[in-house]
Amino acid sequence: MKLEELQAKVGEVIGTSDWLLVDQARIDAFADTTEDHQFIHVDPEAAKATPFGQTIAHGFLTVSLLAPMMARMDKPEVQMSVNYGFNKLRFLTPVKSGKRIRGHFKLLELIEKRPGQWLQTVEATVEIEGEAKPALIAEWLFQHFV
Repeated sequence: MKLEELQAKVGEVIGTSDWLLVDQARIDAFADTTEDHQFIHVDPEAAKATPFGQTIAHGFLTVSLLAPMMARMDKPEVQMSVNYGFNKLRFLTPVKSGKRIRGHFKLLELIEKRPGQWLQTVEATVEIEGEAKPALIAEWLFQHFV
């Protein structure tokens, strides 16, 4: 879609992802990659004694899953887009092992910063299946080059 078409959608939800399973194998693989083996993530027996009652996903694992979740988000026709970071990022509810999550993306802003360079701000909310509160809410920034 053209940038101008996408710009007309400011304030609207521009995509909802499919559900992704966050199982123990995914959590363990993330722990190995990041070298973060805290027991609340990788030791089911020890995690039973925590307020969570079981292992939970790393917050940064949930953030990293935004990338595949955004595949169904409305995107502009550009030469290149890059992840520019986050304005805000809050972890609200831990994702327990075995739960499914999905992303909801709302376009907050799309402005031309300089000729051929656009800044897009998207509110990303990660829903946990069967939970009242989301896993996280973030303002995610992208730079688009035309």
